[in-house]
Amino acid sequence: MAPQKRSFFWFRRDLRLEDNAGLYHALKESESPVIPVFIFDANILDELKPDDPRVTFIYQEIESLQRQLGKLGSGLRVEYGKPVDVWESLIGSGPLESVFLNRDYEPYAKERDGSVKKLVEDKGGQFRAFKDHVIFEAGEVLKDDGDPYTVFTPYKRKWLEKLHSRSSGDELFYLKSYPTEDYFQNLNQENSDLAKLEEMGFEKASWDFPERELESDTVKTYAKNRDFPGRDGTTRLGLHLRFGTISIRRLANKTRQLSETFLSELIWRDFYSQILACFPHVVDGPFREKYAQIPWRDDDEGFEKWCQGKTGYPLVDAGMRQLNQTGYMHNRVRMVTASFLTKHLLINWQRGEAYFAEKLLDYDLASNNGGWQWAAGCGTDAAPYFRIFNPTSQLQKFDPDRSYVKEWIPELDSEDYPDPMVEHKQARERCLSVFKKALS
Repeated sequence: MAPQKRSFFWFRRDLRLEDNAGLYHALKESESPVIPVFIFDANILDELKPDDPRVTFIYQEIESLQRQLGKLGSGLRVEYGKPVDVWESLIGSGPLESVFLNRDYEPYAKERDGSVKKLVEDKGGQFRAFKDHVIFEAGEVLKDDGDPYTVFTPYKRKWLEKLHSRSSGDELFYLKSYPTEDYFQNLNQENSDLAKLEEMGFEKASWDFPERELESDTVKTYAKNRDFPGRDGTTRLGLHLRFGTISIRRLANKTRQLSETFLSELIWRDFYSQILACFPHVVDGPFREKYAQIPWRDDDEGFEKWCQGKTGYPLVDAGMRQLNQTGYMHNRVRMVTASFLTKHLLINWQRGEAYFAEKLLDYDLASNNGGWQWAAGCGTDAAPYFRIFNPTSQLQKFDPDRSYVKEWIPELDSEDYPDPMVEHKQARERCLSVFKKALS
């Protein structure tokens, strides 16, 4: 009797059983029981510090998945190594049916998946990838001439048109959930052990991760409160969206009638994702290539003050300290701190982007890159480069009682707090002069 073919589902940034597109197709369409797999990717992890809290978060979610699968009589195969090597070992010489997964659009991920696809197909199997962590991926929301949008507002308009183009009553086709629970019986009935985090060279970080529960009242008042960092006005779901511990479809469905402003933030995610997919050069340089001519200042001391939250501008400093201590920064403050680094200090946005990439729990390449290029004026945004946030007026407008800055800067009203490292008006004029000369 010939050995049975095997099918696998590869978890990546979709760490949940419910409403998981690739897992649904694997369970429904595979002729053989589906073996769930997660790989701690050495190519990524080897670049991180041993106590990186994001690894702890992923590990905790893997433990949760393992428990959920155990209740279903199944288990998660967890491996550590370079993905192609791991898949070579997993597939071995036995018969293979399919490897299912959800698409990832980052350049490294696309290269990695291309290598695994070749391996799977060389072994006689099918490599089947699906859309899951965005509502619309690159190629789905296009201009009338077939080109991708590079300005958000018309992209959003077309995105909403497409969302509502297929509906049945109040149900929107593109937000329908995938009922994976209908096919859990097709999971491979085999348990497996989970290696300790320390065995992979990592330490368990003691960290306060945000909850994945969504408060409807927060969404309802989102437009009113979201710009005020001293208020509890945002959902803090970025980390869960990044690793797919919640479904983007269910989140959009739950919030679209409560807050147009919140839905717009989800559209920004799709927008930056398709920018990264269509214009991968943004990873290594500005979207608007002429901005590569900007003569950024080589100022290590200034950069270090910015990193530590010691610039003398309270809103900037509070944001950086919040980031350093919690792995999170309020979105309004992200814009102000990024603008300060690139415009007031004239330090290359890529240095700030890399620092955020190291520190943010919810770090996402597409959104982080897009946000930094927006702040530096070199990205897709149509606004001119002379948009320069005044950190003092931003503080007065969005933290009028100074509750936010006082929380993160205990020495704020003492002699220990530094004077501003640059004067706003002079820094603004210097920035305008440098940009204008470089771009003329």
